Formats: sequence, C-alpha cells, structure tokens
Amino acid sequence: MRTNLKSKATAIAIPVLTGRVQATRRLTLLALAAAAGFAAAISFAPRAHAQPVAAGFVYTADEHGGSVSRIALDGGRVDVVPVPIMPHNVQFVPGKGRLLAVGMPMSGSMEDGHGDGGHGKAEAEPKGRLIVLDAAKLASGPVTSIEVGAHPAHVIADAQGKRAFVSNAEENTVSVVDLDTGKTLGTAGTGDYPHGLRISPDGKSIYVANVKDGTVSVIDTGTFAEVARIAVGLTPVQVGFTPDGSRAYVSLRDENMVAVIDTSTRKVIGRVEVGRSPIQVHATPDGRSIYVANQGTDANPDDAVSVIDVASGAVAKTIRTGAGAHGVTVSADGAFVFVSNIVDGTVSQISVESRTVVGTHKVGKGPNGITFEAPRATSANAG
Repeated sequence: MRTNLKSKATAIAIPVLTGRVQATRRLTLLALAAAAGFAAAISFAPRAHAQPVAAGFVYTADEHGGSVSRIALDGGRVDVVPVPIMPHNVQFVPGKGRLLAVGMPMSGSMEDGHGDGGHGKAEAEPKGRLIVLDAAKLASGPVTSIEVGAHPAHVIADAQGKRAFVSNAEENTVSVVDLDTGKTLGTAGTGDYPHGLRISPDGKSIYVANVKDGTVSVIDTGTFAEVARIAVGLTPVQVGFTPDGSRAYVSLRDENMVAVIDTSTRKVIGRVEVGRSPIQVHATPDGRSIYVANQGTDANPDDAVSVIDVASGAVAKTIRTGAGAHGVTVSADGAFVFVSNIVDGTVSQISVESRTVVGTHKVGKGPNGITFEAPRATSANAG
C-alpha cells in the first residue's frame, strides 16, 4: 500500500509541477515574443528620408534694384552687388566661371520687359548692354561690357561657353557675341518683340519666344538665320526644352497656358492650363517635370508654381512660393528648383522630391532672371 500510495502521490505531484513549469514557460515565451515584436517594430519602422543638401550658388538679376544677388547655398549667405545696368536676366557659364547679365544702362528704361506694346518704340532707342562678370569676384565689377540691341531681355550661352545670344526686344533681333573677344558676330532676325530664349540640347537650334506676334522663332546656330517661325498662342514669354530635346514648352502669359512643341515637326501638339500669367519654364534633368512660375498681374500678383507631369501632360501639383513668381532654374543634380519672386524680393528653394518649399532667401529688389552654378572645385568665393 505504501508503494501504491507513493506511486499515486508521485503520479499526482508530477502533473502539478509540470503545469507550473508550462505556465512559466508560456509567460516567458509571451514576454520574448512581445520583446521580439517590439524589436521588429523598431527595425522595420519606416525611417524619415534625409533631405538632399543644397550646394552651389544661385544668382538673380535684380532689375528694380540695379544689382545682382548671389546666394551661397552652403550656409545661405547672400551678397547683393550693384552693377551698371538694370539687369533683366542672368546666365552662368559652366566651365568658364563667367556670369552674364543683360539690361539697359542705369539711365535707361526700367520697364520690366513683359510689356505687350503699350509703351511703343521711342526714337533713337538707347542700346542695351551685355556685361560679363567673374562669378567668384562679383564686387570687382564687369570684366567686359558689350553693346547689344535695344531693350535686351534674355541671354544664353552655348555649351562651350564661346558664344552668347541676346534677345533684343525693341529691334526684333538676337545678337550673337563672341565671349572670348567681346565682339558681336552678327544678328539673327526674329518675330515681334523677342524675349525668352533657350538653346536646344544638341546645340543646333535656338527657340525664341516672340511676345507680340504669338510665335516662336527657330534660329540655326551655325548660320545665325531664322529657319522657322511657329505660331503658339497669346503672349509667349519663355521657352524650355526637355533634356532629350524632343519637346519645347512655351509659356503663354495671357492665356494662362503652356504650349507644347514637337521639335521634330516644329508643330504645337498640346496645351496645358497652368496658373495666372505664366512667365519662365524649366525642365528637371530627368525629363519628368516642367516647372512653371506664374507671376500674376501687377495689381494682383500670384505666388504659384505649376508642376507639369511630362508623361500625362497635366499639372501634377501647384506649389505656393512668394508673390510674383517669375524666374525658374534647377540645380545640376535635379534635387532643387529655385524660383525668383519679383514682388517679394526673394528666392524660393523647392525640393523636387517632396515638391515643397524648403527654404526662402532674401535677395535684391525685383529679382527677374535666375541661374544656377554647381559647387566650385575651390573655395574661392570672395567678392
């Protein structure tokens, strides 16, 4: 009986002890599972994506202040440097360290260059100037000052930095300038009141927006001759190419539209409705988007930038910047778009990734044209 009782006792005792161990193990496993789940949640939680860091320089033509502003993106320092013209447009020349600016002399007209004929031509219209500055030493003043046509609006340079092209609004011409000698090589005829112009990615053609006759002139860069004139719509102001050169986008100020040109056929193949009074347009380096600055009117300035999706041909987003959104340029790496706000006297820095304004820089009075310089190999930045 004792043996049997001991056996029963043992038989009873073992299940009880086993149950306690199992309960303890279950609690331990649950704790471990919870800890593992917590660790997994930490490991796989989405991390905030780091914003690209802006580097390089942005320049603006401060037409109402008679100055050029330089923004050092690394640190945000802004230098506002007086120049001897009322600059309407600027263009940095990569590889040459030159900054080009065009405008009327200080004693000349101070109009903003987007008139539609209300002021008319004056007799003996004074000539405009193209000034060449050392981008690293702006305060030293122009290295060269070159006479161009009456009321110069925009300036561009070829990929080699050898020649500059200046639209002369009051003369219906484009001046061709040798930047090495400072001499004018000739002029090309355009439509009525040429304004914004851009060179095609292959360097063979220049498209010029003719404000008053609603056309775009196509100029051959080899012969300096106008080889085509494309009807686009009311009051074209500026032109922008996609990186592959297959499309050109033209802002139509008085239609609140952007016309799309097929460059192979030189015909308009589409129109995109944007904000009020679009001025400058610029494609991103990946060719996916066109940024359009909508200035609005003098009485009611706008602060909107339309982002056109190239694939769909529609506006994908509208970004609010500063009053009088006017000029557009893009960083070389495509991470940022910069917009000059003519009424606010600021430059808005837009992240291409988030399509939001991530910075605002105060510059000179009435910034119109805008251009970007990639980071320099040296730290020379005095001036």
